[in-house]
Amino acid sequence: MEVTKPLQWNPHLSDPTMRRTPKPRSLGKTMVIDKGLGLHALEDLLQTAAAHIDMLKIGFGTSPLYPTPLLKKKIEMIKAHDILVYPGGTFLEVAIRQDAVDEYFQMIDQMGFDGLEVSDGTIEMPRSQRSSLIRRGTEEGFTIITEYGKKCWGSRIEMEELIETVILDSELGAELVTIEGRESGKGVGIFDDQGVVKDHEIDEVLRQVPSGKLLLWEAPHKEQQVHLLQMLGTDIHLGNVAPSDVISLEALRRGLRSDTLLLGKERRNEEYLSN
Repeated sequence: MEVTKPLQWNPHLSDPTMRRTPKPRSLGKTMVIDKGLGLHALEDLLQTAAAHIDMLKIGFGTSPLYPTPLLKKKIEMIKAHDILVYPGGTFLEVAIRQDAVDEYFQMIDQMGFDGLEVSDGTIEMPRSQRSSLIRRGTEEGFTIITEYGKKCWGSRIEMEELIETVILDSELGAELVTIEGRESGKGVGIFDDQGVVKDHEIDEVLRQVPSGKLLLWEAPHKEQQVHLLQMLGTDIHLGNVAPSDVISLEALRRGLRSDTLLLGKERRNEEYLSN
């Protein structure tokens, strides 16, 4: 009986860069922000793009706005595809403001989240409290993603504070430190008020952090993603990616779009990841 081999693209066609690795991967992670997907939309996303998604964030404080059974189902579907799922850091900030941190931890555990984002993008948080939350999350079995930067318009990267944050957060158990870019990608962090990347600030960050592999860059727009991939290489971690843009970002990473077709195995990529 003749055995028919499954159809499969030549690897030089499916990944001209020959750099992409399957999940779980340590380089080139993609974080998607979910701002209200229903079950059918989520199912479509997972069917078409789950292999290219490493993390999915239920944006902002939207988690309690879903019917509880629906949110639990979403989380189950996401985790079934080996995707880390966590509520937005703003929701933890709400819990802090409302003196309901214990209830927050209890509920996200019962809902099935396996990740936790610790941020102070809106509120002021003492370093001691930030450290305590990271420790608690780690002890309770969550994968910790932290975030650096304020969400207010015109906020800038304070270099000494960022370096201290990356070092301390990672030592306490954070897997990644997100560089704030918001879902707008304008007037905050590494983006100017037009959404243009501030190259000099990125260079300064990379000169001082222990390793570029610890950083997750929020880059919601295609031109920002292209710029960062061209500047830092295809193995960087990118976040706040819209569900509709996952496949197109993966094409950028692999050199399957004209913007990155000529990148190849760029040397800058090696320099960035060897820090």
